[in-house]
Amino acid sequence: MKRDQGFSRKSSEPEKVDAYMKKLKHPLADVVEALRRTILSADSEIGEEIKWNAPTFFYVGEMKPSDPKKYMRYLVVFNLFQRDCVRLVFPNGGKIKDSSGLLQGDYADGRRLAFFRDTKTVAAEREALQRVVRKSLKLLHKK
Repeated sequence: MKRDQGFSRKSSEPEKVDAYMKKLKHPLADVVEALRRTILSADSEIGEEIKWNAPTFFYVGEMKPSDPKKYMRYLVVFNLFQRDCVRLVFPNGGKIKDSSGLLQGDYADGRRLAFFRDTKTVAAEREALQRVVRKSLKLLHKK
């Protein structure tokens, strides 16, 4: 894929996520960090930034331009509004076959969620989470 064909890449911003994490005042900040490491280690083509006031993960590779409001690059978005759990939002989760039971909900916009309340759950669900992240990434490669 060449840039002259209209493809573009997106740069990761780990330094901004590091700064965000240092200031994060959430009772489950250790869960957020464990999830962050797990998601990033799923594939080298995953980048991170702060979007929607939380860590957000996306495909850094070359893609055709798309409507920015469709958020085509995005794989996983943290939702930190609840204090007793960390919710991961998978915008394309409805398209992912997940036999592990990690993904929950069936929303009209196609998203699905995963819930984490402690680092033990993150460790126990590590493989399932990485599998779901890779499947989400694979969906983007087809576009």
